Amino acid sequence: MLTVLVDYDSGNLHSAEKAFQKMAADTGGTVLVTDRPEDVARADRIVLPGDGAFPACRRALGAYGGLFEAIEEAVTVKGRPFLGICVGMQMMTTWGREYEDVRGFDWVGGEVVKIDAHGLKVPHMGWNDLVIDHPHPVLEGIATGDHAYFVHSYHFRVADPAERLAFANYGAEITAIIGRDNMVGTQFHPEKSQATGMRLIRNFLGWRP
Repeated sequence: MLTVLVDYDSGNLHSAEKAFQKMAADTGGTVLVTDRPEDVARADRIVLPGDGAFPACRRALGAYGGLFEAIEEAVTVKGRPFLGICVGMQMMTTWGREYEDVRGFDWVGGEVVKIDAHGLKVPHMGWNDLVIDHPHPVLEGIATGDHAYFVHSYHFRVADPAERLAFANYGAEITAIIGRDNMVGTQFHPEKSQATGMRLIRNFLGWRP
């Protein structure tokens, strides 16, 4: 079972790679960090991380010849399990509204907008409690009140409430996890979220949509 972490120069993947390798060793399988479309095409599972601004990440991914096309083929046509992390999750949206309007993948309807924290400091940075909206296999063993680590100024406002799996309270409800079909995404960094994050990674590696 091959899990590919997509490398398109959007952040340091070292901690994510270590976390996925640790869980893959427990569940069976291998983890590969790559920017090669042919590796994505043969992957059993795909993870798209991302740090930074939505427009820059979206354009950086598109600049790698054939890489996004390979991801889209694997996920939307072949039905391979997909996990987006932070901006990797945000790019699943229809529109990103950070600095300018940029088209997302349009896999999960909605838009990425600036957090309105009602007087609290933005970015939303640090530990926060998850509130589970809907059960999902990737959330098995994770409950309301479990902690996750966030670093972001924008969040995903979903068009369909059924596709928001969990949120965090930070002056308002901040989307924490989205999902539909064979796709899930986390606004927080599971690789930095200790027991909660490692559980989610383990669940993802064993998930069969």
